Amino acid sequence: MSSLSPEEPSTIIQFTYTSNTQMYSLLKRTAAKCAQISRVYSIGRSTEGRDLLVIEFSNNPGQHELLEPEIKLVANMHGNEVLGRQLVIYMAQYLCSEYILGNQRIQTIINTTRIHILASMNPDGYELAASEGHLLNGWTNGRTNAQNIDLNRNFPDLTSIFYRNPWVPKPISPIFGLSLPFVQSASLHGGDLVVSYPFDFSRHPQEERMFSPTPDEQILKQLARTYADAHATMSNNDTERCGASFYRTRGIINGALWYSFAGGMSDFNYLHTNCLEITVELGCDKFPSEAELYPEWKRNKEPLLSFIESVHRGIKGVVQDVGGNGIKGATISVRGIRKDVTTDGDYWRLLNPGTHILTATAKGYSRVSKRVYLPHNMDKAGRVDFVLEKVGIFVFIILFKQFHSNILFYISFCPCMALF
Repeated sequence: MSSLSPEEPSTIIQFTYTSNTQMYSLLKRTAAKCAQISRVYSIGRSTEGRDLLVIEFSNNPGQHELLEPEIKLVANMHGNEVLGRQLVIYMAQYLCSEYILGNQRIQTIINTTRIHILASMNPDGYELAASEGHLLNGWTNGRTNAQNIDLNRNFPDLTSIFYRNPWVPKPISPIFGLSLPFVQSASLHGGDLVVSYPFDFSRHPQEERMFSPTPDEQILKQLARTYADAHATMSNNDTERCGASFYRTRGIINGALWYSFAGGMSDFNYLHTNCLEITVELGCDKFPSEAELYPEWKRNKEPLLSFIESVHRGIKGVVQDVGGNGIKGATISVRGIRKDVTTDGDYWRLLNPGTHILTATAKGYSRVSKRVYLPHNMDKAGRVDFVLEKVGIFVFIILFKQFHSNILFYISFCPCMALF
């Protein structure tokens, strides 16, 4: 057992690897210890029947609260990339313990944010990698799931559709992330030391390395910057890498500029939901020795916390009718950014500081625009609400032309009557 640091003598974490069985037990015990702010739930099972267990932290676990953003941390998508899995398990323990101990920062995070942690997206692959151990595990053993499918190449390729026509498809299946209004996400991997962000698939498929920005290039770059700059070595130009070079961008890169691939989770999240996701490559060693777990926790604890806190940037608000009811399916657009967010009442829009023109629309309602200024020193999201009025539907029908006179029937449909 090791204390995290002298200023945190009461938070105790055992920095060892956990088997799948141990992981399930540890997450359940953590949730039980902090039952007032935590719970566990399953999003399904793996090919071999292992639970895909999520631990949630919130001051009202199990409930979406109005204007409280939701964020997710996903690890071990590739079963042999195990460091991220351990880091988020430690983070779950840390959040629980520090909340009980009265850590004001952690209490503020949990009281204002709903956090979901999926420690292992590929427990079957982990089982294979762990059976060989970190000394024998190769570069790819355990990477895929039990059906030999690379999970980060198996999402619907919506990026190609977007390149052909900037149209964002609507959700088609209850995948983790679609049933909840996530605002941002981090997927933890291994194999290099860098943070990448969408698009991961090149605008020209034959180009393996081509800068391919999303309409949200600036805010995604800032999210990547948040993690990399808080890391002890990731943004340093003199840090030893794993073959790639990121010295010009200080530890962050557009995914397709690094290397292009289709069917990735981050691109899918961006085009299919309101969620902005970055990919964090935690280091060259995908399966480090246990002796490296504590140093890696020290290097990544602050980046993880800073990333969680960064969800409180930009704007948030509600879209209502004149009676104060939330409008389902309303859309928030930002001038100059070709990517809208949708809402069932409350919404979040990650934005960098500056002046933005926002427009709220909904079928059958008036359009409302507002100019918003976000100063650089904001430490929480600005509140921008919209009230939309219902509009009538006017139909003009020219029935016939008789005796060289036009007879026009003017029909106005309103909630209460039809006027002829």
